[in-house]
Amino acid sequence: MSTPEQARQPSQPSAASPSSSLVERLFRLREHNTDVRTEVLAGVTTFLTMAYIIFVNPSILGDAGVPKDAVFVATCLAAAIGTLIMGFYANYPIAMAPGMGLNAYFAYTVVKGMGLPWQAALGAVFISGCLFLVVTLFRVREAIVKGIPVAIRGAITAGIGLFLAIIALHSAGIITGNPATLVTIGDLHQPQAVLAIIGFLAIVALDRLKVKGAILIGILLTTVLSFVFAGNRFHGVVSAPPSISPTLFKLDISGALSIGIVNVVLVFFLVELFDATGTLMGVANRAGLLKAGKMDRLNKALMADSTAIMAGSLLGTSSTTAYIESASGVQAGGRTGLTAVTVAVLFLACLFIAPLAGTVPAYATAPALLYVSCLMLRELVDIDWSDVTEVVPAVLTALAMPFTYSVANGVAFGFISYAALKLLTGRARDVPVMAWIIAAVFLFKFYYLPGH
Repeated sequence: MSTPEQARQPSQPSAASPSSSLVERLFRLREHNTDVRTEVLAGVTTFLTMAYIIFVNPSILGDAGVPKDAVFVATCLAAAIGTLIMGFYANYPIAMAPGMGLNAYFAYTVVKGMGLPWQAALGAVFISGCLFLVVTLFRVREAIVKGIPVAIRGAITAGIGLFLAIIALHSAGIITGNPATLVTIGDLHQPQAVLAIIGFLAIVALDRLKVKGAILIGILLTTVLSFVFAGNRFHGVVSAPPSISPTLFKLDISGALSIGIVNVVLVFFLVELFDATGTLMGVANRAGLLKAGKMDRLNKALMADSTAIMAGSLLGTSSTTAYIESASGVQAGGRTGLTAVTVAVLFLACLFIAPLAGTVPAYATAPALLYVSCLMLRELVDIDWSDVTEVVPAVLTALAMPFTYSVANGVAFGFISYAALKLLTGRARDVPVMAWIIAAVFLFKFYYLPGH
């Protein structure tokens, strides 16, 4: 029986065909010690682990009033476009799609919380993508990333995880509002809550058993059970793609530039930047593609990321970003952009399963959200728990997001408290210039824009 390493050894054809030589020139398979079969299988593996986004994203953005069918199409197209750019231009086995957490911030904080039209929110996403592109082109990304305290970086991810958790638990009916205690347990006798719990346990167990596509299987299992126990109705599987016209080019950039939107763009930009950089470095490291701790083509990968953000906003979806689920494809042997191209092709194929996506209820996607949120909380491990001037800002960042129902408020509390505590303890020099700037921006926002 061949080992996984042997399975990744490239085949040695006696004479290369024109098509194989083209693939070799595009993706340099031999240089990366891989072959077409391995790359394609790795792409299928990655796709199975992240395909849940085609069900979850329309559900989340739909809560903000964005037409769900159009979001479904935009999700598939944005994922395909971003992943194709990553594959052909940067030649990395990294897939892209609308980001979890960013879509929740878009829907529940910006649109529902702040009362902005979803068109203006798309405009803010576009502007953040432009900023991302500028800092990438001028290579100032490293200065920004280095200027953000490590504790705040991890806390932002963990806080978004907590925010996703409260959204997921509410969607499943497991928690509900209460005027006396603010929040309380829901009616666990309802089939929606029971099915969501079953789906969540199934996802965790399958993932622990290393079953590929565990999250997707959990969503589909809950959906199937919903037909039997919750009165859900089946509308078919395959059809022509829905129209994307309700969201295509509907972004409102002028509305996004209005006063009060600065903090929205800033949060989009910061989360996109940290998420993309961290994911790219993490997946590349797992694939053995780092040289002296650096990615040779990091700027190309970030260019793909920023371009995908702008393309997604034009199509009608929240920020597109690199997916950590790409690590599953790397584990299966993916080493080049051919893995990413395979994922992109599969996302395009998904355009024809809109009826199936429409039958997936919110309580079926809630388990996926809850599991993703659990995984995001592990970022808190990297905080220096012996230093209260690091711990307190990080904890405030994470807690403020679900408790104020706003990612932006969490980021603001974190930066402001970090700068203040370092100043009050005589360690102002420990605060990077960029952190001072961001803290000042949020202070300005709270002082002059108290209603936002």
